[in-house]
Order: sequence, then C-alpha cells, then structure tokens
Amino acid sequence: MRSAFEAWAQRDGHIVRRREDKPDEYLVFETQRRWVIWQAALAHGKSAAATAKFAAAKAPAREQGEPAEKAAPMAPDEATVRNKVLNEVLDAFSDLDESDGIEGVLKVIQGLKKKQKVLAEDKAG
Repeated sequence: MRSAFEAWAQRDGHIVRRREDKPDEYLVFETQRRWVIWQAALAHGKSAAATAKFAAAKAPAREQGEPAEKAAPMAPDEATVRNKVLNEVLDAFSDLDESDGIEGVLKVIQGLKKKQKVLAEDKAG
C-alpha cells in the first residue's frame, strides 16, 4: 500500500523521503498529510465495499424457474463504489485548510468513521 502511495505522490511532485528518527513518517508535512488521507480513503472504501456486499447478500432470493445468473443480485460496480467513496472523502477534506494540520485531518477521519458506523447500524437494524 505504501509503495502505491509513494509512486502516486512522486508522480504528483511530492517528496517521499521519510524521517530518519521516525521511518513511518514523511519528512515533508504535506506528504504526511496526504498519506494519512490516503489511508483514510482506503479504510473508508473497505467499509463501503463491505456494506455493499452485505446489502447484496440480504437481497430477496431468486424466483422459481429463473436462472441463477439472472436472479443473483447485481453487486455495485467496483469502479462506481470507488468513485463514490473517493468523492465522499474529498468532500470531507475540502473544508480543511493548511492551518488545521494533522489534527484537522484526524477529526475528518473520525467523522467519516462515525458516519460509516451509523450507516452500517441503520442497514443492520
């Protein structure tokens, strides 16, 4: 996952050099900020995909005499789910400015987690 992020960040012109004292953190604040956002987007995407699979599994059973291929509920297209998740994450982070720092990023991530938990509880209930 980190190598994919670093390849993307380098293509986008970011410095991906890590700190010597903390090799899990990037030397440049903006790269570290984007790394945290990248991880949040992936985590948010996993929970959205799991919710979509759960909803597909709860769909009504097929009718008698109908072939299994036609009766099986269609899972949402993976690209559509990814785009939806990415747009949600980008919208959530669009309100931040540079003065918010990592604390602001963490608040947005917690907000996304709470939103996803509420949605999962609503669908389960």
